[in-house]
Amino acid sequence: MAENTPATPAETGAEMDYTEHEKTYDLFLAVIKYSSLVVVAVLVAMAFGFFTSAGFFSSTVLFILISVIGAWLLR
Repeated sequence: MAENTPATPAETGAEMDYTEHEKTYDLFLAVIKYSSLVVVAVLVAMAFGFFTSAGFFSSTVLFILISVIGAWLLR
């Protein structure tokens, strides 16, 4: 059976663009950071709306408040 191993080193590709890599990684971190904030805000607002007598409108206001304050703190 023939082996399919390359005869040349695996590192023969193009040079890495490190500035583009760093920009992409920074964007990834920002997306994860703000997505985590939105998930936490949704969970807190849902708990506030379901387990208290506050209702939908109050929990929506709480969600917006947590999102705005959190985004200001995370900038």
